[in-house]
Amino acid sequence: MVFKNFDELIAKVQNLDTVKRVVVAAAQDEHTLEAVFKAVGDKLVTPVLVGNREKIGAILEKLGVALPDDAIIDAATDAESAALAVQMIREGKADFIMKGKINTADLLKAVVDKEKGLRTGSVMSVVALHEVPGYHKLLCVTDGGMMMYPNLDEKRQILENAVKTFRDMGYEKPKVAVLAAVEAVNPKMPETVEADALKQMNLNGEIENCIIEGPISYDLTMSRESAAIKGFESEICGDPDILIVPNITVGNILSKALIYSAGAKMAGFIVGAKVPIVLTSRGATTEEKYLSLVLSASAV
Repeated sequence: MVFKNFDELIAKVQNLDTVKRVVVAAAQDEHTLEAVFKAVGDKLVTPVLVGNREKIGAILEKLGVALPDDAIIDAATDAESAALAVQMIREGKADFIMKGKINTADLLKAVVDKEKGLRTGSVMSVVALHEVPGYHKLLCVTDGGMMMYPNLDEKRQILENAVKTFRDMGYEKPKVAVLAAVEAVNPKMPETVEADALKQMNLNGEIENCIIEGPISYDLTMSRESAAIKGFESEICGDPDILIVPNITVGNILSKALIYSAGAKMAGFIVGAKVPIVLTSRGATTEEKYLSLVLSASAV
């Protein structure tokens, strides 16, 4: 299964046997609730809203929607909202978490709590999917939001997080490009050495259920013509599903370049915890929040 665009992903979620339940931490945020109830209207999710009951009620009234009383859980503080959201996941009362009007650090503090949190032992990383005009399928960039300067083992975990996400979405063997500035291994460029190491792990069976190429530059990754001119042969060329970036700066810039310069739509979430966490930025549009809900519902 390969998704050409977000519409196909939406259709897949709508056809699931069960509607996934999202718990929104500090849900007193209008843009977040607009996205949530668009997803509700499209039969994609069922929400539980945690936060200031009075403020949530006022937003729901403004939006013209209603929820039963037991779908709104009052919380006095952001920290309490985060703790209650995590508790609902642990008790099996929700399938994934969405950030509302709460600082990222406050939500993640509850998620990584050693006794009551949702850690799995793996690193947590951001999977960002893009619908890029001119590209024939959805394209993932990771990690542009959590791990600043990952070492080789952390890159392996970031890669495996992304592959698991794609496998959960229905992909059999996603194609992974480990990006660098050049295609040759150069000891003076650590990202090329680590990219080659990841490829070798894939070839010897240490990293499974995917096809890895690296080191490989962005132009050869995205263009078969460029690869042919340079005499570089790989089934990844012109057809990647997942782009692994060297560090958070490259991932952040690449995703924003796709959005603001190439007109891409984006959905993103944090993976590596027990459940997906929709953690869009404060500047994210309602559409991005909505698509991120869709992505999370497709991967649980």
